[in-house]
Amino acid sequence: MTDLVPQSDRIDRQALERIIRRAAELQAAEQDIGEGLSESDLLKMGSDVGIPTPYLQQALLEERTQAFVATERGFRHWLAGPQYVMAARTVPQDLAMVERALGHWMTTGELLIVRRRTADHTSWEPKSDLLSTVRRDFKLGGRSYVLAGAREITAQCTSLRDGRTHVRLVADLENTRRVHIRGGAFLAVSGAAAAIVGTTLGVAELLALVPAVAGGLGGFAWARSRIGRLDRVQVALEQVLDRLEHGEIQVPSETTRPSPLTRIAEEVRRNLGI
Repeated sequence: MTDLVPQSDRIDRQALERIIRRAAELQAAEQDIGEGLSESDLLKMGSDVGIPTPYLQQALLEERTQAFVATERGFRHWLAGPQYVMAARTVPQDLAMVERALGHWMTTGELLIVRRRTADHTSWEPKSDLLSTVRRDFKLGGRSYVLAGAREITAQCTSLRDGRTHVRLVADLENTRRVHIRGGAFLAVSGAAAAIVGTTLGVAELLALVPAVAGGLGGFAWARSRIGRLDRVQVALEQVLDRLEHGEIQVPSETTRPSPLTRIAEEVRRNLGI
């Protein structure tokens, strides 16, 4: 028997993952979970098998993140892409520090303003004041302010073990999807209308169909072009998480914060190179 089953004092990582996964399956099979488990039941089950609660919480958050991404379906999703773009990461900062840094960056770095603040999440929308509009339109500071094109940016921060925080950022881009779908529909309808007019005026059928085909293809291409632009939003969200992870966001103290007029003057000098 010992010749058929190799003995080893060490278990490699892949084998370890398979063993733990199988052990969890066996543990779950012995429990009657019905339609599923509540979060508290899951944490209790993990505690019973010796899995620390912070690790279970992180795994649960990551699972919910994946489930959130996979929920969207339908024709609008296929034609112009998803309504939401999301990025998530666990950063080595405590919850209070992450929330301060994130709030500071969203308002000053992304030109957003708080829309809602609840116990478990904060959302922002684009600032509409003159200075913010000018900075976005002229890309002052060498930035494109991609996130300001979203209808809403939502952040959910959850405290984990050892001063670590799980951060999930979600960009609601239904406004851009609506624009692309309506624009595509307008091109398609315009082409069809031109074809009908051409037929009424006695234009040959093949020539009359050209505007309809061109309008349909153009409308489809315009609606689909939004999908490629979503990559820029994804990158922008990941860059925010990069800054949080590496502690690159410097939050000024309340006592040293300059007045609004001083901040405007400093911004103008910086962009003019004075």
